[in-house]
Amino acid sequence: MRNGVIMHWLAATLKSSIGRKSVMAGSGLLLAIFLFAHLAGNAMAFFGRATFDAYAARLHATGPLIPVFETALALVVLIHIYFGLGLFFENLAARPSRYEVVANSGGQTFASMTMPYTGLLILVFIFHHLAGFYLADSSTVSDLVRQNLSRPVTAAYYIFSLLALTLHTSHGFWSMTQTLGLSHPKYDLLIERLALAASIVIGTVFILIPVLVLFRPGFLS
Repeated sequence: MRNGVIMHWLAATLKSSIGRKSVMAGSGLLLAIFLFAHLAGNAMAFFGRATFDAYAARLHATGPLIPVFETALALVVLIHIYFGLGLFFENLAARPSRYEVVANSGGQTFASMTMPYTGLLILVFIFHHLAGFYLADSSTVSDLVRQNLSRPVTAAYYIFSLLALTLHTSHGFWSMTQTLGLSHPKYDLLIERLALAASIVIGTVFILIPVLVLFRPGFLS
């Protein structure tokens, strides 16, 4: 009986716009935590080859936990995409005229209007990024990074994708705080600026790696 009540509540929640937005915000929060953790790991590259490779070795030493974490992360990504697309098409159906959407957008920004498209770019980038790591035969992470990003075309693709990530998170972080109930007229502008600053920090740190590989020959060598 109790399980039936829980399932009914869950189904009702997921059918409501607020419920789906909450799922989006919750999955976005989990992805944000992973993003900052990944950022901290990548930042080890700035301390030299030995530090970066030692960090990668400690990470791989967790062994069986890695596929469990990767599966959980993939599930969160799929949930985020599913509900994100659902809300996007729901908004399109509610406003069939593209002219009216643009004319009445109010506080919409370029980042908010391009969320589905930057999200798609990020998804394609994730597949490309993972394939580059799983199919490579380099002995160390430093060698792998240099092997991939020393190609100008690949480095340019990484930079473009990371710019899309920066744009996506600049609105995503702010939207997440609003949905999670952290909105307050007194602090909304500050929260918006902090969200923008966080996205810029993420983009800058990630983008610095391909830039340094390309233009600083001794980086990670």
